[in-house]
Amino acid sequence: MEIIESIDDLPVQDPPGEDFSSADLDWVKFSSAERCEDVALIPYDRVDAFIIGECCNVECPTRFHIERGRKRAKGTLRELKNDEYLEYRLYWCSFGPENYGEGGDILPSRRYRLNTRNRAARPQSMRGCTCHFVVKRLYARPSIALLIYYERRHVNKAGFVCHGPLDKDAIGPGAKKIPYVCSEIQQQTMSMIYLGIPEENVLEKHIEGIQRYCGSDAKVQSLASQYVQKLGTIIKRSTHELDLDDQASIRLWVERNKKSIFFYRDTSETDPYVLGIQTEWQLQQMIRFGHRNIIAADSTFGIKRLKYPLCTLLVFDSRQHALPVAWIITRSIVKQDVAIWMKALLDRVHAVDPGWKANGFLIDDAAAETEPIRETFSCPILFSLWRVRRSWLRHIVKKCTNIEVQREMFKRLGQIVYGIWCGLDLPVAIEEFFLDFVDQTSLIQYFKDSWLPKIEMWLNSMKTLPLASQETSGAIEAYHMKLKAKLYDDSHLGSLQRVDWLVHKLTTELHSSYWLDRYADESGSFSNVKEEYIASTSWHRALQIPDHSVSLDDKDQLFAKVVSQKDSSVNRLVWNPGSEFAHCDCEWSLQGNLCKHVIKVNMICGNLPSYQSSMSFQSLKNILIDLWKKPMDDSVELDISTAWTSQILDQVQKLVELNNSNDIGVVVNNMPLKWAAKQTRSSNWRQSSVLAFPSSSMNSPKNPASRKKSRKRKRLSRLR
Repeated sequence: MEIIESIDDLPVQDPPGEDFSSADLDWVKFSSAERCEDVALIPYDRVDAFIIGECCNVECPTRFHIERGRKRAKGTLRELKNDEYLEYRLYWCSFGPENYGEGGDILPSRRYRLNTRNRAARPQSMRGCTCHFVVKRLYARPSIALLIYYERRHVNKAGFVCHGPLDKDAIGPGAKKIPYVCSEIQQQTMSMIYLGIPEENVLEKHIEGIQRYCGSDAKVQSLASQYVQKLGTIIKRSTHELDLDDQASIRLWVERNKKSIFFYRDTSETDPYVLGIQTEWQLQQMIRFGHRNIIAADSTFGIKRLKYPLCTLLVFDSRQHALPVAWIITRSIVKQDVAIWMKALLDRVHAVDPGWKANGFLIDDAAAETEPIRETFSCPILFSLWRVRRSWLRHIVKKCTNIEVQREMFKRLGQIVYGIWCGLDLPVAIEEFFLDFVDQTSLIQYFKDSWLPKIEMWLNSMKTLPLASQETSGAIEAYHMKLKAKLYDDSHLGSLQRVDWLVHKLTTELHSSYWLDRYADESGSFSNVKEEYIASTSWHRALQIPDHSVSLDDKDQLFAKVVSQKDSSVNRLVWNPGSEFAHCDCEWSLQGNLCKHVIKVNMICGNLPSYQSSMSFQSLKNILIDLWKKPMDDSVELDISTAWTSQILDQVQKLVELNNSNDIGVVVNNMPLKWAAKQTRSSNWRQSSVLAFPSSSMNSPKNPASRKKSRKRKRLSRLR
């Protein structure tokens, strides 16, 4: 193989075909002071085609994940080497670098050795594969990508083939005769088994997947059937109890699943218990959907029933559904403890994508610490009403049997919340509420015990923080209800006080459910799963109700009627229309949830001037008014306020226009022309900066600080 010392003269290769692999490229040795590597140049826009081709290797089918990544902005380098990068990605075979099939452990509460060495390990286990390569987008030539292959063979540290049909210890009977099942098909099969889909359907989808690598014949179908049966048996026999002691069991789980842990701290005399879980797939979704988007928290789940409460961080996917991207199991909400796991999570994200940034963080608990969020994520904080609304409505329905009184009480509580921007005298309003419903002793006692000490704190959070929309609140509530259904199954109520059981449920059933939802939506397969996924939020169900099915009370604006889409003879009655505290008589709303009928009625009322605006709009309006109300004699502050107000109004107007438009091309054509900046200099920066000054000033002995700075830069450039 040819050895070169510079990539400047290396030809750019562009193999024909939709996909290509390393076998289609001519590799050369690039010799540097540190090492000698196999390199090749390809067009940057064909990097994905190269990765797909590498994944479809017949001898070792696999997937490559981003193990590490870095970015740098254009114009940050003073001196350039020919292999400096704008973007850097380290891709590693998904069967490595860890090896989860090695050795065995002695469990802490047992005196005998439990053999955990499993040569036919779970399909998703790591096998210590060392195959990896780097993709560099060149700084001087952004349209070119430099490929650096460190290990092209799919072997472990001992040099043996560790997966695929050439692996003598490959999973399943006759695995050497058929291609190894890729990680995507493995996760698909596991998700279907975890969700209880019949084995016949699982086998059918599994065979469809492996036919991409081999033909369809009786032998392949027989081996696939044995594979699915064996995998199903392994999953059914798997247990959350790795040890009789819960703490010892969770320590073993953490030791075996290090790639799914971003922070772990065991209980001690000074520090509370904290466990942060994020799988590789969740990390990818957080980077994909969380960048320049909103991160939401479903906090304090199971505070009364679980051993440790569960906090979930959510992102909103392409359909604006809430997607869990991290689980934090801890009882502590102290600022120091929250800050430490938040920083660990952000560091993990930045290790893959250094440019990742959240545009907002949404909380649903007024007692949550906001300072760690601002310090860690450096973004605005929003507040969601869904938790307080759900709590009030559930207890009103539970403790009050008269539906007319339920409606009036819920409406009065909504008026108290809406009054936070009108100078409401809170103690007087609460006292009047207690006097007007004095006969509802059970409910009044609940409010005095649970809400009276903290209602001022909650209302202050609603007033000072921007409020989230009904779509966002509905998406968070949908996740919360799904989590509740998965965890509070009657068959597992005896395990609620074990952390290992909670971790097992989250990382198997719940994780598989969301993985299959996203896979069905993006691939087009599993049409029934996709339909259920799309209709999983009240907002999307409300969009299916036509406008003519809603009739408003134009006289007193007390109620609205919504014709049922399943039975046209049934009408749903929505009281207090146009408010987030509207009351519907459907079963879903009486459980405390935000139903589709309330959302649909509020959609229509939002376009009518005679109805009050939503609380999220009232919050935005209040923020704009606060910006506008600057002292007139403070001219600089007034200018800043005007600039911010104009920018916010412009962004909101464009967003509304985009949402209401059926043709995005019309919106794009109406946008103002944006001129690009001049192309910056690259390789000649050093020379041009020298020419910009007189030679006497650069070489003058009167300028020792300048010479010292120049020597420092030279030393730093050599270290790079």
